[in-house]
Amino acid sequence: MRTVKFYLIYAVMAIATMGTFNGCESGTGIGDLNLYSPSDDAQMGAQLDAEIRNMPNEYPIYNNAAATQYLQDIMNEILISDEIEYREVFNYKVTIIQSETINAFATPGGYVYFFTGMLKFLENEAMLASVMAHEIAHAERRHATQRMTKQLGLSVLLSVVLGNNPAQLTEIAANLFSGLELLRNSRSDEAESDEYSFKYLQTTKWYPGAGKMFFELVSQGGTTGAIEELLSTHPPDEKRIAAIEAMIKANNIPPPTEANLFTQRYQQFKQTLN
Repeated sequence: MRTVKFYLIYAVMAIATMGTFNGCESGTGIGDLNLYSPSDDAQMGAQLDAEIRNMPNEYPIYNNAAATQYLQDIMNEILISDEIEYREVFNYKVTIIQSETINAFATPGGYVYFFTGMLKFLENEAMLASVMAHEIAHAERRHATQRMTKQLGLSVLLSVVLGNNPAQLTEIAANLFSGLELLRNSRSDEAESDEYSFKYLQTTKWYPGAGKMFFELVSQGGTTGAIEELLSTHPPDEKRIAAIEAMIKANNIPPPTEANLFTQRYQQFKQTLN
C-alpha cells in the first residue's frame, strides 16, 4: 500500500512524543489511530469482494437482479445524506448472499453484504434501511481498519518501520481478513453505527427509529443459532435500544406509520425471495 510507510512513521513518532493515546480500548497505545487511508480502505474492500466472489461454497451469491437493485436503490438514497463523507472515495455496492444466516456485514470501502436470511427476517422496509445505514456507518467510520491498526500493536509498528519492511503490514492485514474476523464489531463500534444510522435515515423517507424495532425483533427471536450468529458479529448491549429511544425523543420523531415503514411493499419484496 502506497501510504503504509508514512503512516507507520507517523504512528511511532506520535507515540514517542505523547506516550499513549487517550481512549485506547485494546491496551496497545494506539487509541483511535488508523494507519490506513480511505483509499486503502477502498482497495482492501475491492480485494475482499473479489475473494468473497471466489468462494461460492461459503458465500454463494444470490443472482436475483431485481432484488439486488431493490437494495442498491435503498443504499443510494441513504448515501445522499450530508453525513456521508466518503461517497466519492468508496465503491458503495450491495451484494446478496444466499444463506439462511440472519446477518449483514460491510467491508472497508463500502461493500455491503446481506444474507437472504436477514432479508426474510426483517418485517418492513424501514428496518432494512436501518440495517443498511448501520452497515454503511461501519464503512464510513472506518471501524475495520481502526481495529486492524489496534490489533497490529506498537511492537509490530516499530518492527516494520525499523526493519524497513512495510510489506509485513500488508501480510498481517491479510491474516486479519482471514475468515472475516475483522467484521466482529466492538460495542463502541456498534453504538457509533447505531447513532449514524439514525442520522442518515433522518433525511430519508424511512422512519429513523427503525433500529429500535429491529433490536426488539431480535430479542423476540430467542437464542436460536441464527440469532446467535448475528450477535457474534454485532454484539448486543442493553443500552442500544435506550440510546435510540433517546435520539427519537431528542429529535421529536413522531410514532412510525405505514407511510415511513413501507411494510406492505417490503412483504411483497420478500415473496420474491427463494
